[in-house]
Amino acid sequence: MSIQIRPVTDKKQEKTFIHFPWKIYENDPNWVPPLLMDIKLKLNKKKHPFYEFGEIQLFLAYKGEKTVGRIAAIQNKRYNEYHNCKTGFFGFFECINDQEVANALFDTARGWLKAKGLNVLHGPASPSSNYDYGLLVEGFDDPPRLMMTYNPAYYPELFEKYGLKKATGLLAYRLKAETVLANKKLERVANMVEKRYEVKMRPINMKNFFDEVKLIKKIYDNAWIDNWGFVPVSDAETEALAKELKMVVEPKLAQFMLNKEGEVIGMFVALPDFNAILKSFNGRLFPFNFLKMFFQKKKIKYVRIWALGLMPEYRNKGLDAIMYLTIIRNGMELGYRVGEASWILEDNDMMNRGLEVVNGEIYKRYNVYELSI
Repeated sequence: MSIQIRPVTDKKQEKTFIHFPWKIYENDPNWVPPLLMDIKLKLNKKKHPFYEFGEIQLFLAYKGEKTVGRIAAIQNKRYNEYHNCKTGFFGFFECINDQEVANALFDTARGWLKAKGLNVLHGPASPSSNYDYGLLVEGFDDPPRLMMTYNPAYYPELFEKYGLKKATGLLAYRLKAETVLANKKLERVANMVEKRYEVKMRPINMKNFFDEVKLIKKIYDNAWIDNWGFVPVSDAETEALAKELKMVVEPKLAQFMLNKEGEVIGMFVALPDFNAILKSFNGRLFPFNFLKMFFQKKKIKYVRIWALGLMPEYRNKGLDAIMYLTIIRNGMELGYRVGEASWILEDNDMMNRGLEVVNGEIYKRYNVYELSI
């Protein structure tokens, strides 16, 4: 049966696009259904801030009238201006285990991007590296942590047989509280550098949450600037992210580091893994699932270290040891025994060395792929 690729042009097709993953993962015990309201927002060209500088075209693959795949071709002008390149992106990829269908989806995305004058296919990014990024290639036996990607084990083969090549790798580390705290050197280093540099930690102020998020953005823009593929988050994206995070942030797990003058020089944000609860929501937060976010917290075993960074002049001084200890100790107070630090670029030597020092173990890997158009 021939394969047809059709652009999404109306609300009915968009609904099919949004709900298609439920067909792919219906028998996968580790899949966590995304919140439908979040996906709808990401695809809303009038409301989501990505569309201030980005353009997305959605496509569906059919065999007869049966939907068998989906993909989004994505132009990110902000990325290309920042890196002075002509990179096109693909994301929101889902597909049955059929190489012909995958090839047709990738061909269609490449064709759309080529028509825009772009010369590289890069992804998966849904819709950019500041959102869902990378393809899981190791660690399929475990559900994803909050805001991390997940996919069937056959996807890497679909990508690689098409000709997509690994551009970089992303790592997820598992940190067990007992193992981290067993490292007495970590505590000695933390105590030493705390006295030497006269730093202290303070929790995020939830009463001034949006101003605090602006501080996080300032550190992010400075601490991540040398990372592969970095693009500053826009002010509008920062505001949207703040609204998303406010419901799940725990002040003991989101803190700033201050120098002796009281200036913010670093931060970490560790998020309780609400995926442990969201898994049962089947994509719907309202009307009643919302309450479970408050009453079922005991199901949460993990925290995800979503961001941890220092201003450049404070790197390589051991100050990150203070932050890791604070996360572990405060996490244990709240009943969490395991943390995931993700995602970390595999060539980010400073972060990888730091996580090895605190006895972190790599337990999941993700690839980002590229191919010339």
